[in-house]
Amino acid sequence: MVGKVTVTVPTDTPGDDVVDVVSTLIRFDTTNTGDLSTTKGEADCAHWIARQLEEVGYQVEYLESGAPGRGNVFARLRGADSSRGALMIHGHLDVVPAEAADWSVHPFSGAVADGYVWGRGAVDMKDMVGMMIVVARQFRRAGVVPPRDLVFAFLADEENGGRYGSQWLVDNRPDLFDGVTEAVGEVGGYSLTVPRRDGGERRLYLVETAEKGLHWMRLTARGRAGHGSMTHDHNAVTWVAEAVARLGRHRFPLVLTDSVAQFLAAVGEETGYTFDTDSPDLEGAIDKLGPIARVVKATLRDTANPTMLKAGYKANVVPASAEAVVDCRILPGRQAAFEAEVDELIGPEVSREWITALPSYETSFDGDLIDVMNSALLAVDPDARIVPYMLSGGTDAKAFARLGIRCFGFTPLRLPPDLDFTALFHGVDERVPVDALRFGTEVLAHFLTHC
Repeated sequence: MVGKVTVTVPTDTPGDDVVDVVSTLIRFDTTNTGDLSTTKGEADCAHWIARQLEEVGYQVEYLESGAPGRGNVFARLRGADSSRGALMIHGHLDVVPAEAADWSVHPFSGAVADGYVWGRGAVDMKDMVGMMIVVARQFRRAGVVPPRDLVFAFLADEENGGRYGSQWLVDNRPDLFDGVTEAVGEVGGYSLTVPRRDGGERRLYLVETAEKGLHWMRLTARGRAGHGSMTHDHNAVTWVAEAVARLGRHRFPLVLTDSVAQFLAAVGEETGYTFDTDSPDLEGAIDKLGPIARVVKATLRDTANPTMLKAGYKANVVPASAEAVVDCRILPGRQAAFEAEVDELIGPEVSREWITALPSYETSFDGDLIDVMNSALLAVDPDARIVPYMLSGGTDAKAFARLGIRCFGFTPLRLPPDLDFTALFHGVDERVPVDALRFGTEVLAHFLTHC
């Protein structure tokens, strides 16, 4: 845990201090295990952020949502045109667990070395939180009046579905979002360097316009308990194991959404690669894109990955019940078809229920905000081209979409071409380039003064 820290943000160069701010944020251990008894909570980090904003004159609201220590912070900067809808910039404070023994540095050290800031949350998503703090402070100190109201939201519990963060806030404090019509958050705006057909390279900046639905499913079978030495035609373990195996091996149909189609078309224009959706080797063509392929291929189909099994209490006893948990990620528009396919696969002996059910989301790649993202990136990187893409995971946008807010992933980072960025999310040795943080802060400041 970090004590009180005073951050000085220069008014003319907002990117100068972002490295120290992100390092400080990482030193707050905000591990979210998904279990309240073992989750540390976001309160200390949230209070620190509140102090940084209050110091420069913001009126801040701190909220603990449904459980002690699950802190959220909101601040609003009034804009020039109160008749326009407000823009929300949001970031979550919690991080997934990290095993220190697996890391090159301690995951909560916030170490700055080799041109990177290291630690759990460096890319998911204390990088964006740090940029938000620095830009928000710089705006107040410089007397910046943005074109419209800006709402800065720092949130708890995103890594476990937002129950004590975005979802709770939408259900219980919708007034915090009064007038908000658009929002930007994580997992978008980062660069992907691709080879050009003329032999050069092009930096594409991926703006998230869609994300798959996040549905965690529990499978349950109930049979007859009995002695393990006898024959059993109603074995719950067998039924669940067979259902899990069928689901795990199943390949759902290819569905090309607008966001993915536009992404592939843009990449094809730059690279000359052909992404033929009728080709049996479409995924092989996508593999040419390198590590980002693991995300893109996951947005071509629904997925159902078994992750947990639970059954039995003694080696010689056939239990009366068995359970499994399956992580399901569902494409926009596919919910009913997906459920029908799953029901056929698991069979009549196994029942299912949703533990978590957060719907998919997709918006179009157009409008004034997209234009401003483009101009902000071009102002700092003249070789930039923005393209839409779909995230295979989920974000707090799922909650905000329930209020009719149009959401995008836009955390601008110019990355080294050889960095396997997507592997850093929840990965060992998570880190963010120092230069990318400074770049992103400059882009974010430009974006928010022209939005």
